[in-house]
Amino acid sequence: MRIVIVGAGEVGSHLAALLSKEEQDIVLVDNDTEKLDPLDAKYNLLTICGHPTSFETIRRADAANCDLFVAVTPYETDNVTACIIAKSMGAKRTVARVDNFEYMMDCNRRFFKEHGVDSVIYPEYYAAKEICTALTHTWVRHWFEMWGGELILIGVKLRENAEIIGLNLKEFSKRGHSFHVSAIRRRYDTIIPGGDTVINSGDIVYFMTRPEHVDELRRICGKTETEIQSVMVMGANRITSRLCSELGDKYKIKIVDSDRKKCQRLAERISDIDVVCGDPRDNELLMEENIENMDAFVALSDSSETNILGCLTAKELGVKKTIAEVESIQYIGEAEALNIGTIINKKLLAAGAIFQLMLDNDVDNSKVMSLADAEVAELEVKPGAKITRAAVRDLKLSHDMTIAGLIRNGVGRLVDGNTRIEPGDRVVVFCLNGAIHKFERLFN
Repeated sequence: MRIVIVGAGEVGSHLAALLSKEEQDIVLVDNDTEKLDPLDAKYNLLTICGHPTSFETIRRADAANCDLFVAVTPYETDNVTACIIAKSMGAKRTVARVDNFEYMMDCNRRFFKEHGVDSVIYPEYYAAKEICTALTHTWVRHWFEMWGGELILIGVKLRENAEIIGLNLKEFSKRGHSFHVSAIRRRYDTIIPGGDTVINSGDIVYFMTRPEHVDELRRICGKTETEIQSVMVMGANRITSRLCSELGDKYKIKIVDSDRKKCQRLAERISDIDVVCGDPRDNELLMEENIENMDAFVALSDSSETNILGCLTAKELGVKKTIAEVESIQYIGEAEALNIGTIINKKLLAAGAIFQLMLDNDVDNSKVMSLADAEVAELEVKPGAKITRAAVRDLKLSHDMTIAGLIRNGVGRLVDGNTRIEPGDRVVVFCLNGAIHKFERLFN
């Protein structure tokens, strides 16, 4: 697949790096050579220096022959314009990053489609939705629903009180639990486990299960659910604004930011929230604002380090659920090892949305979740696909991938070695970075 990415900022460069590992034909365009040169040297891709809305630049990128054209510069007008130009030249599918939720609404998508923008992505919206999920399911690190909740992938950080600490997966499976251990995140690495893999304290374990078994899973993991009523948010930005809109009046929300103009804009725009202008890093201020009585603390400043430290402070002051936006990929491993709860990264969320477009045109039924070094995808099995020719244990799958579950006739099922995949099944796969398209070939 030939993919043109316009914009070598945070989202564009991360997406280019991920896709280059997937052995895709990648062209990365930006008008700043300082951004392009390190990526050109490190990854298998072609870089072009030029303005994103220049006809000549888009021609040089050969947008006319690309399967996917993705515009993710910091400026939504440039992104929309670039997609319009690329579509007019013959690009099969175009995607523009935007900064306005109104553009995401179904009633407005037709307008963009008619003008050459097939899809729009708004990373801050995905981040806000992820935070809403984390506030609803407080005992997990990740909660990812497939096919309307028929199957649920749950990532849980295990402590010493979990029943399964010290067990290998063979012993765990003998207990007859209705869970599939799909992956284990251990410090900086994600492991696709085998039967001899032992579950350790401190691991983030990814379980695939059905909704009726969630309570049992929570029990064996030694977790309790916390009811959220009040939330303190550090930072007044686009994610915060979208989060307040998504939450509505569900919780009592207090926002702390040192920028007076941002605080005023947010207070004018959204009613029924408490906005405090002050330094959210000031522990005395947080104590004055009763942080110890808050059920949740969400750190959304522009600094990953500040967000991590903010969550650590909140935990020390008694807040039960903390959520941090950590935009620096290299910090995610460190942050996951700390006691700071859920980690949000809008680059990974945007990458997951774009992977979804790559894998299946029916984006309403295809879902992808991108982690720091792995992906989870829902793929449809085509008639005659290689994956239907034998039971799972006889497919000789690579060690960097596993089949976690499947949807058959609208019903979710877990997968074991005896399972035989059938045409029409929607199969949930967990694989390390670089393996998702290797896996996809088995389905066609």
